[in-house]
Amino acid sequence: MSNLNSGGRFAPYKNALTAISKRAGTPLPSLIVSFAILHELTAILPIVGIFYTARSLGAGERIVNGVALQRDGSIEDQYWVNTRLRSWVDEGEQWAGRVGRRYGIFGFEKGKVVDQTRTSELSGKLVGDIANAVLAYGAVKALLPVRIGLSLYLSPMFSRTVVEPIRLGGFRLLGRRPKSM
Repeated sequence: MSNLNSGGRFAPYKNALTAISKRAGTPLPSLIVSFAILHELTAILPIVGIFYTARSLGAGERIVNGVALQRDGSIEDQYWVNTRLRSWVDEGEQWAGRVGRRYGIFGFEKGKVVDQTRTSELSGKLVGDIANAVLAYGAVKALLPVRIGLSLYLSPMFSRTVVEPIRLGGFRLLGRRPKSM
C-alpha cells in the first residue's frame, strides 16, 4: 500500500499531467477546471441547439419514434447500435421527465410528481418537445468522444485566457501571492 503514497502505480499519470501543465504554461488545477467547464459547455450548448433545431424542423418525433418503435425481435433489432440507440431513447425519456417536472418545461407541470400510470402513458409514442429533448439527449450522448477530444484540445487555451486570469484576480482580491508552477 505504500506504493500508492509514493506515486507507484499512478506516477506515470502524474508525470504526464505535470508535463502537459508545463507545456501549456498553466497550473494543473487550472487545466482540470478548464476541462470540466468545457466538457459541460460541450454538453449544454448542443442540447439546446439540437433541441431547437429539431423543434423547428419537426424532426424529433419522427426520429425518436422511428428508433423507439422498431422492436420486432429480428436479428437487426439486436445489433449493438440499435440496442444502444434504444437505451439512449429510454434514458432520454427519463431525463426529459425529470428536467421537465423540475423546471416545468416539455409540457410537464413544475414540481408535480408523476404516478406510474402517467409514466406508462409517456412510454408509448413520444410527441412534441419531449421527443425533441430525447433526440437532443441522445445526440449529445453519441457525441461524447468528440466532446472529450474538443475539451482536451481547448483546455490549455481556455485555462490561459479564462481560468488563470480569474484565479489570479481572486488572489489579488484576497491580497495573496499565487504559488508558482
